[in-house]
Amino acid sequence: MQTVLPKEVLTCHNMICGEWVQGELGSFDVISPYHAQKIGVATLPSKNQIDQALEFAHKAQKNWGKTPIKERSQVLYNFRNILIRDLDSIAHLKSAECGKTFGEARAGLMKGLEVLEFALSLQNLDLGGKLEGARGVSCEYRREPLGVVANITPFNFPGMVPMWTIPICLALGNAYVWKPSDKTPLTALKIANALVEAGLPRGLFTVLHGGIESVHAIIDHPQVKAIGFVGSTKVAQAVYQRGTHLGKRVLALGGAKNHIVLLPDANLELSGLGISDSFTGCAGQRCMAASVLLAVGNVEPHIQKIIERASSLKLGSEMGALITQTQKDFLIGAIERIEKAGAKILLDGRRLQVPQGYENGYWLGPTIIDQVFPGSEAASVELFGPILSIVRCKDLSEAMKIENSVEYGNACSVFTSSGALADRVVR
Repeated sequence: MQTVLPKEVLTCHNMICGEWVQGELGSFDVISPYHAQKIGVATLPSKNQIDQALEFAHKAQKNWGKTPIKERSQVLYNFRNILIRDLDSIAHLKSAECGKTFGEARAGLMKGLEVLEFALSLQNLDLGGKLEGARGVSCEYRREPLGVVANITPFNFPGMVPMWTIPICLALGNAYVWKPSDKTPLTALKIANALVEAGLPRGLFTVLHGGIESVHAIIDHPQVKAIGFVGSTKVAQAVYQRGTHLGKRVLALGGAKNHIVLLPDANLELSGLGISDSFTGCAGQRCMAASVLLAVGNVEPHIQKIIERASSLKLGSEMGALITQTQKDFLIGAIERIEKAGAKILLDGRRLQVPQGYENGYWLGPTIIDQVFPGSEAASVELFGPILSIVRCKDLSEAMKIENSVEYGNACSVFTSSGALADRVVR
């Protein structure tokens, strides 16, 4: 299904004390990567508004934490049904503001629903117990809510990443504060309204827009006890250091440069499809994209299959757009630098046809670059786009030496028909 773009500009305020409140520090535009036109406006909260929201969330959490988990789960069950009912409309809006295809946007929400359904099972887990230590002496333990939990989420998965934490935090009796990316605030509007409709008490769910000022105000607030973050490594480190310095729990996820080891005995069709879809999915804007191919020995037929698959993708319906013109310019510049450094371009995404009506959008087609050297920009920097860098390796040992020398640790994959070789890579 093709993405349906909004016909009117949507306004997104901040959810403070259970109500949508206009921010006091002005506003910013939401631009769709599809056609570079404004589809929304979000308002920026002041420091006083953020403090007010977090104090109210702290008070609301006290009662919510005392509510039986079965009753909390009923609200989340209502939330699940509303999301399923509105799945397509939310996916269209997600797609419009972050540039994904409709199918990718919908799949992300479905993954979020899986976490929500897991959260509904938490009421059946062991949430405490009592042990006899000696005659007349017992030891009791209880699992208590932390209080107010904040999450700072990225543009590339505006529905799935927050849904990793929203259901679990709320099910276990916490209040939730969400600072969505300033590129994709509209999905937050839909999810917050779904929670209100589901019957979540006022103040337990807060949405605050903005940039670094909002992030600092949230992290520094004494009522915020834990912080989640997904984004670039540089910002992840800054969030982690700031939060842990204040004695708070922080889970901060950063960047990646994932490798695929391709062996000559790999299935031709499967490897062509899998490797192509890995680096082109979400236009390469995801931390699990495999952007480096460690080509071991003679794998020319496999590389041709990858090129065939990638070059057949239709922009707009089968591959999405980049988030901003700035990111597009950066990637084009990177391709030019890599080419000047001696690499060979096998598939040039700068020359693919842009969908009619979306000529002004931020499009870059799949790009495959061969003869890349380990340690170079193409092999070691997270470019965050639909670019596959091929590093030639004489044998598996050389490929694994390259893989294990990179600073990133998200993932490594192997394409082979040999279980023994696959096991060697795993070990």
